[in-house]
Parts: sequence; structure tokens; C-alpha cells
Amino acid sequence: MYKPSSCCAGGREQITFRDEQKTLSDEVKLPGADRPFGNNLVTIPGGAFTMGTDTKEGFPADGEGPVRQVELDSFQMSPHAVTNAEFRAFVDATGYVTEAERFGWSFVFHLLVSEETKEKVADVPWEVPWWFVVEGAHWAAPEGPDSDVRDRLDHPAVHISWNDAAAYCKWAGGRLPTEAEWEYAARGGLERKTYPWGDLLKPDGEHRCNIWQGKFPTRNSALDGYVGTAPADAYEPNGYGLYNMSGNVWEWCSDWFSPAYHRQTDARNPEYKQPIGRRSMRGGSYLCHRSYCNRYRVAARSSNTPDSSTGNMGFRMARSL
Repeated sequence: MYKPSSCCAGGREQITFRDEQKTLSDEVKLPGADRPFGNNLVTIPGGAFTMGTDTKEGFPADGEGPVRQVELDSFQMSPHAVTNAEFRAFVDATGYVTEAERFGWSFVFHLLVSEETKEKVADVPWEVPWWFVVEGAHWAAPEGPDSDVRDRLDHPAVHISWNDAAAYCKWAGGRLPTEAEWEYAARGGLERKTYPWGDLLKPDGEHRCNIWQGKFPTRNSALDGYVGTAPADAYEPNGYGLYNMSGNVWEWCSDWFSPAYHRQTDARNPEYKQPIGRRSMRGGSYLCHRSYCNRYRVAARSSNTPDSSTGNMGFRMARSL
């Protein structure tokens, strides 16, 4: 039976599906770099910033604090999460097969599954019953075999494991951002703010990100415009020209996840490199709601096993200068 690894992103750890434990991470082969990044990367100027939070909204168990000064070199980052169109180009060029495809299943949020697919669902994690184990769900069929991405090529690619994301970045000539780079970029030049645009979730009543609206997990009013993913460049960008640094999809970072991250990493270009089983994720997703997962704040952290995939997990790329 599944043991939840995150409040809003299911993980493959400790799940037995049809009485068989599967581990594919060691089998994943990363293709060589065939393609440099395009010219659309945003250059983030190096500098110092206040990382983390000690506010009451934070989750101490996640290691969101203590706050500290961190200094970073300049780097580049994609203005938005990698889209279905971009990931399809990678698959077409390399023949890459994602881990969701290799496992044969992935996690899909229950309200997004068709009635026909629901009848075929064999496993529902009892502690987080809003996640369905859907056979045939992967990046090109996000809700199962009866779905596709032809009408959402500009949306973030989902059902992407950390290993899949690393493979794409290697092919593209880049890498995943560190947690520090991700938070620094998400803040867009603002200091000690809750969101990429400031401290108010809806300034002047305007929705600035794609998160859950309504009563989780049964009713999503979609007042922000979307029930599932939104286009990767939806809403206004932050001060660095980056889109959807809060909500839409969780984004993988390069670091291994440690709740003591802020006490264990350097003050300059920090990165947690000790392999301890789980990789870091940032940004929250369209399923985040203040009542249970207030992790669409820029300082919020979460994690999952590097072979895990869900319908709300994607990534964006970075590049050293």
C-alpha cells in the first residue's frame, strides 16, 4: 500500500502495484547533448538575497528556515516550464522513454480522470484517495490512454520524473536549477516577499497563479481560469520575466532534499549533493490550497523520489554562465 510522500504529489516509494515492486532509476540512460539552448533563456544577474522564511505560514518540518543571506553567481533560466511541444521534440529526436511509460502507470488527480478510465483504476492510495494509479498515464497521455496533449502543447509537460527532467536538460545542453537559484529567480528581485509579485495572493482581486479554488479535493471552481494545468506562460511574469513560479506544476531542482538544508549548505552557490533518497521540488501546483498545502510560496519546499511522476510535476531548465 502507498505511503504518501507529499501532501500534493504522489510518489512511487513504498507502493506495491499488482504485487510487484519495480525500480527503474538505475536503468535510465541519459542521451548525450544534441541541442544547445535556444535564445529565449533569461539571464539572472548574480547577487545576494535573503533565502527561506521564518513566518508562521512556513512549514518548519520542510526546512524552510532559518532565513539567511545567500550569494549566487549569474546564471540563465527558462522563462517557463518545459512545454509538451518542447518535450515532444526531445522524444522525437532521441527516442527517450519516460519512467512513467516504463513503469506503465502514473498518478492522476481523480477529478481529471474520465469515467471510462475510472472503471479501470486498480489502485487508489487510501491516505490520499484523490490520486488514482492510472495505467497508461504519461506525458503524452496525461489522464490515461483516452487523453492526449494535442490541444495543450503550450502547457507544461507533466508526469516527468527527476530522471526524465535531467535527461532532457542534458540533451538540451543545460541542467536543472539548484534550489537557491530557483528561489532567487522566483523572487524576481523582491526581498522577503511571499509570492513572486509581493505579499498579497490576489492584488486588486487579480489571480496571479494557477492554484486550487474551492474546497479541496472535491470542488474546484477554477476562478483562476484553470482546473488542471495552464499554459506555461499564463499570467503576468515576475520581475525577471519568469512565468508561473507559483502554482501550475511542481518543478524539480537539482538538489537532494534535506530538512536541514539551510544549516548544511554553503552561503555561496549552495547545493545539497548528499544522495539521501529524495530530490527537491519547488513552486507548488494547480492542486495547492491554503487549507492543506500552502506551498505555492516562493520559500516553500517539497520533495519526492527521483523516479516518481504525477499529473502536476514538471520542470524548467537552467544553464551556468
